[in-house]
Amino acid sequence: MIHKISTTDGLPPEVFPLYPDLEGKVALVTGIGQVGPLDSPFWGNGAATARLLARNGVCIFGCDINIKAAETTKKRLLMETPDAIVDVVSADVLKSEEMEALVASVVEKHGRIDILINNVGQTTAGNPVTMSEEVWSRQIDINLTSVYRLCHYVLPIMEEQGSGNIINNASITALRYIGKHQIAYASAKAAVIRFTKAIGVMYAKKGIRSNCVVPGLMYTPLVDNFANSDDPADREAAKRILDHNCPMGWMGTGLDVANAAAWLASGASRYVTSHELIVDGGITESTGTGFLAV
Repeated sequence: MIHKISTTDGLPPEVFPLYPDLEGKVALVTGIGQVGPLDSPFWGNGAATARLLARNGVCIFGCDINIKAAETTKKRLLMETPDAIVDVVSADVLKSEEMEALVASVVEKHGRIDILINNVGQTTAGNPVTMSEEVWSRQIDINLTSVYRLCHYVLPIMEEQGSGNIINNASITALRYIGKHQIAYASAKAAVIRFTKAIGVMYAKKGIRSNCVVPGLMYTPLVDNFANSDDPADREAAKRILDHNCPMGWMGTGLDVANAAAWLASGASRYVTSHELIVDGGITESTGTGFLAV
């Protein structure tokens, strides 16, 4: 059984690989915002990916609907990598005009976009009967259509460059039921995987690769906040997340997602496209015992 973690003590050592070919490249990262204190040992998936890319000399241009959260990530990145080039802006992935303006801002600043990290995601509970059509539509918009929007504006730029890497963030909920009624989120993330694979084939001869990372049950700052909250409801939510029989016996962190994304962005994965890289400690291949109770 997995129990609460408040530090990285007891976890395998963190590894920060270096990919020399990433030096000087430009990455657009959506959902880069970071919750929690600056000295937290944990990073959200988007923030952690930006962190590892920045360590590799990649110029980071991030967006988040919460500018304060985005600025927190920027501060953490610069505290760790003072010479990193990091810009963050407020932008809503649900608004096409803001995404078009965001992409234009990156090109204006750097002249190109080499890496696109589609990291935004959000889940709402509900099954096909209890979930309203309005909530369903918003879930599909946030988790799937947002990926389309960014690709819609970024792909022509990458095509003109003759190169590019798209990395979309999916979820193991796209692969199997994990005991939570989140029908729209699971459906959208499954579609993200199919969307990713189709793009990989469509643009393979144009020097553009498209892959997705499929995280499992990750210990992020949001989970840490829930686990340490004074609100009993928050602590109960954390307990439901943490009480899982993952085969490896511990939950991954944002760094595990970041390592997968950085490898996919680098030349080390040059022959990999239309791929779903599962990062879940083996849970989707387990019997499912200990999955969330309905």
